Amino acid sequence: MNAPHKPLHPPAARAEAQRRSFEAALQKAMEGESRFDSFSRARYATDASIYQITPRAVAFPKHEADIAAALQVAAAHDVPVIARGGGTSQNGQPIGTGLVLDMSRHFGGVTDYDPAARRVRVRPGTVLSTLNGQLAKDGLFFPVEPSTATRCTLGGMAGNNSSGARSLRFGKMADNVLAIDAMFHDGESFSLSDSTAAGSHRAQQVIGRLTALAREHRTDIESIFPKVQRRVGGYNLDELLPAQPNAARLLVGSEGTLALSTGLTLQLSPLPKHRVMGVCHFPDFRSAMQTTQHIVALGPVAVELVDNNVLVLGADIPIFVKTLGDITRGTPNCLLLVEFAGDDLAALKQDLKRLDQCMADYGFADAVVEVVEPARQKPVWEVREACLNIMMSMKGDGKPISFIEDCAVPLEHLADYTDAVSGVFAKYGTLGTWYAHASVGCLHVRPILNMKTAEGVQHMRAIAEETADLVKRFKGSYSGEHGDGISRSEFVEPMFGSKLTRAFEQVKDAFDPQNRLNPGKIVRPLRMDDRSLMRFKPDYRTSLPGAPALDWSEWGDFGGAVEMCNNNGTCRKLAGGTMCPSYRATLDETHLTRGRANSLRQAISGQLGPGAFTSPGMKEAMDLCVSCKGCKRDCPTGVDMARMKIEFLHHYHNRHGLPLRERLIAHLPRYAPYAARLAPLLNLRDRIPLLARLSEKLLGFSAKRSLPQWRKPWRENASPARPGDVLGDGLDLVLFGDTFNRYFERENLEAAERVLRAAGYRLHRVKAAGSARPLCCGRTYLSSGQTDAARDEARRSLAALRPFVERGARVVGLEPSCIFSFRDEMTALLPKEETGFISGKALLFEELLAGDLRSGRITLPLADQQGQVAHVHGHCHQKAFDAMGAVETVLRAVPGLEVKMIESACCGMSGAFGYAAENLEVSMKMAELSLLPAVRRAGAEDLIIADGTSCRHQIHDGAARDAQHVARVLDHALRPEARHSGSA
Repeated sequence: MNAPHKPLHPPAARAEAQRRSFEAALQKAMEGESRFDSFSRARYATDASIYQITPRAVAFPKHEADIAAALQVAAAHDVPVIARGGGTSQNGQPIGTGLVLDMSRHFGGVTDYDPAARRVRVRPGTVLSTLNGQLAKDGLFFPVEPSTATRCTLGGMAGNNSSGARSLRFGKMADNVLAIDAMFHDGESFSLSDSTAAGSHRAQQVIGRLTALAREHRTDIESIFPKVQRRVGGYNLDELLPAQPNAARLLVGSEGTLALSTGLTLQLSPLPKHRVMGVCHFPDFRSAMQTTQHIVALGPVAVELVDNNVLVLGADIPIFVKTLGDITRGTPNCLLLVEFAGDDLAALKQDLKRLDQCMADYGFADAVVEVVEPARQKPVWEVREACLNIMMSMKGDGKPISFIEDCAVPLEHLADYTDAVSGVFAKYGTLGTWYAHASVGCLHVRPILNMKTAEGVQHMRAIAEETADLVKRFKGSYSGEHGDGISRSEFVEPMFGSKLTRAFEQVKDAFDPQNRLNPGKIVRPLRMDDRSLMRFKPDYRTSLPGAPALDWSEWGDFGGAVEMCNNNGTCRKLAGGTMCPSYRATLDETHLTRGRANSLRQAISGQLGPGAFTSPGMKEAMDLCVSCKGCKRDCPTGVDMARMKIEFLHHYHNRHGLPLRERLIAHLPRYAPYAARLAPLLNLRDRIPLLARLSEKLLGFSAKRSLPQWRKPWRENASPARPGDVLGDGLDLVLFGDTFNRYFERENLEAAERVLRAAGYRLHRVKAAGSARPLCCGRTYLSSGQTDAARDEARRSLAALRPFVERGARVVGLEPSCIFSFRDEMTALLPKEETGFISGKALLFEELLAGDLRSGRITLPLADQQGQVAHVHGHCHQKAFDAMGAVETVLRAVPGLEVKMIESACCGMSGAFGYAAENLEVSMKMAELSLLPAVRRAGAEDLIIADGTSCRHQIHDGAARDAQHVARVLDHALRPEARHSGSA
């Protein structure tokens, strides 16, 4: 007989009933989705700050009615509401214990646009760079441009009163917002603008009361509010003092504590026809700070600091090396990026001459690098925008921490202020990192602290208090750009005094008398050093459910690698680069590098309960990671989610077993020699619809997909080699025949043989000892986390290759994912003594040719292609390892070939990912973002080039075009006599 059910303790029972009631009511009231599971809530527990507060629920409103319904349900159940955009805030603004409304997923877009009046109305979930991309066709832009423009939303920018690099010319959000449509805490709508309040009698009463409050405190407002442009602390009561105030500006900077915006009317500006930049070099930091005020007097649009930390750390980040080399001369301590903008290019060039003279006048002759060409300026701004992430790429537990991030002081005090703050850092045994808006005295500064320790937290509090005193002494603003949030709200009263703080509390109470909207921010604050609110709580520890499968010593351990994600959200960008393709397709935080990192971190630290790391919730978070390695390149902190997925799958399949489909894919290299003999039979699958449907039902391969066609395999046109055959003159090669090209597209390897021989290389056929099976990199095993089998394959191949490589031969291959396994995964699978010999010796076909053409080691006998056009799509791993330049170099060496690079992210196929029935829809969405439309625009006679097997397959299935490997293009371009000799 079953034991009687033990009733819940009455308070617990009531709490459970209330939770269920709230969840049921929210789901019923909203058309948009709402989520209550632990993994979803964990992903919204953080922003780009040090804080972590798990919400009660997360919802994704689709329209205004959803927002009103959510507010009403939350009010009925006494649940606070926090509005959220891109989640890039530095101070904990969009996190809390209540209901988080993610406006970014569905509630974006332009609702009204008048280019003649230079006005636009947008929903709050609109991403800034997306809006500016749409406005550019009319020569307009929204000029408030934070460094997070590729992912921050206009609603979040209004909430924080954001600024950006060009605020010297264009001001803050408050200076550019014309009107705001919003809702009170109970869902009642209203509008605020320069005609004060509309649409709600309550709103009119509130604005009337607060206007009177502002006038009552006029003397204090005028004497105490900082006289610097960058002041975003407290509430904007000063905006109600003019004779005809714009009441909307009271909501700007209110961090969602007063009302939730549903629409923003913005003032646009004309795009300047030209921009020029001068990169000013300084031998020390103080010199740069002293000179800033003199540079500002020249009338630039922006003056941005890039400090020594960025220069040193950026030199080790592949995507920034070339740019830093272009703009720096010698070894400067720091740089000031000075931009002038306008419609007269000649006048702007004169501005650069005046800048050069100004620098010389203050002792820095010949210290300006002019950057006039737009193509050169763009990567420089990308470096500046990535300053935060570059500095967060520091490995170890000590990180640059944001809490005094954006204090602003008058320019005449800037040098003394920065010296004083550096002295505070020294007092507590640390250093600071500096960058950003020198033009307005707002330098982003972060002391390096270990927030996992009580001492680190204590030092944070002490540094905050002493810095606040300095800011007040220098007549500055403690919050200059990023708002108050959790880390600065405590300092509102010390900076503004008790009378104005009580006035701010009256502002809050007038709008939100029951404290339902984002409580604990700006007024009646949470404690900034409360460790229970932080990401690294006192008992924070990380561990895996078993021994790690890969080497994570570069980051200390697996936890250290996961913690490299600083939540700044670069992976949320919707254009440019590669990452994160699954997010671009779904706009779901679940399928985002940041979302996965947060899930992993909280799972391995026990915050999601026992067994979370190998749970279905964690599997869901990792499923749509296509292992593109885009994050390895595009994320300046180097979060390598592709490698983390291998580690996760290793543990997950150890616990749950390996499904049949994954088993078939993993073991492909081992059974391929036998399967190829049955090619006619196996290929029937694509010819008989019933077999395709059966393969979907039994194995999960989508019936709507064609599968690779088995072929007679490639046979190397060479006899087995001996190490002694290697002459060591740089012309000895081992052509690595990967499984995919060997058994499905042997013409690629045959073409590569002809091209390499025509170029004068000697090819050596290498076999594994005691085995007829070809060499393998282990890639298919890695895709399902079978690290032991992958390690065996790696050892087998490396052992066979080592005698040849050590005598001077190089290994060249066609498939990017296979060749880059030698450089990446193998170094994590095996100790350095087993892999070090092949470092720099495993190359892609085009990398080999580009390098040797450049050095003059080889020539290619190529015929004129008479204007043939070639459109080139890059494999994600080629982009991740900066190999696309080699592809372009080789193709541009072909006479008469017009090369056009396709700007695309992941093709969406990613090995076997796109064949899975459950992935088909998202796979095609990824392809349709940029790749397939570009292919369809290509001329019927144009070439489509893609080096990845899966990329070619996706192009075939999605656009009905046949793409070619570079090897085949070069083979076709060989002069006839050379092609014939290359076959010998």
